[in-house]
Amino acid sequence: MNSLKSVLFLGALTGVLLFLGKHWGGDTGMILALAFSLAMNVGSYWFSDRIVLSMYRAQEVTPDMLGQPRLREIHDILVALARRGGIPVPKFYIIEDPSPNAFATGRNPEHAAVAVTTGILDLLTPEELSGVLGHELTHVIHRDTLISTIAASIAGAVTMIANMAQWAALFGGREREEREGGGLGDIAMIFLAPVASFLIQMAISRSREFMADEGGAKLCGNPLFLARALAKLERGVDQEPMNANPSTAHMFILEPFKGGGLMALFSTHPQTEERIRRLEKMVPSASTPVRHAF
Repeated sequence: MNSLKSVLFLGALTGVLLFLGKHWGGDTGMILALAFSLAMNVGSYWFSDRIVLSMYRAQEVTPDMLGQPRLREIHDILVALARRGGIPVPKFYIIEDPSPNAFATGRNPEHAAVAVTTGILDLLTPEELSGVLGHELTHVIHRDTLISTIAASIAGAVTMIANMAQWAALFGGREREEREGGGLGDIAMIFLAPVASFLIQMAISRSREFMADEGGAKLCGNPLFLARALAKLERGVDQEPMNANPSTAHMFILEPFKGGGLMALFSTHPQTEERIRRLEKMVPSASTPVRHAF
């Protein structure tokens, strides 16, 4: 179901792009905007691991550092889960940050990396960490970096076309604006199209998170491991939000800063309570709901 949602959302995003391209720039304008956006995002996709790891000053865990019991424990869990998932063991990084979180990056399983913050080390049990790492490895298996790049490319092209139309309107516009109602319709689309494309992009991200939760639960062997981890991480992020770049928020297992109410529409992640509820449903015999367990 979540795979179908991702396909439908990508189709809707493409539809917005095609409509705007035809409306304002014709085929040529649409192709140029898409090509420029793709060029920018392909570079980001190809070097995403280096960019984001450098942004958060992540330190690769070397063999010498594995003498630390906690790092050795996480490394061993990562190795076991990667083998279970049938992918190469990704590089392992530590980020010096008290806010508990984790993310995976890399253009494919052969060039993947998993990073955890220092804040997560003392917060989660080994079982809960296996759920978190299973979630991140599922992102790698599903090649979610590629999906996110495609969505960002199309949304970026939509925004570019809208900006081009805005400048055209400011400097004379087109004959369409002289027709009755045409100008108001164009103005509405200039502002609404980028918002619509962004909302669809966020919906794609949320659907991929549900898929990663399901895959992570299967990899670690018990959905409640991940459910308990999410409950703890939610409280941890509330108490210690991360000073994260909003453009990378979709990469983390939990949105690294607070946001609720109307902002949930613009969130890269589903509501944590809904994620926990779905994980609980994977274990019908679970006697104690996770959201009430702490």
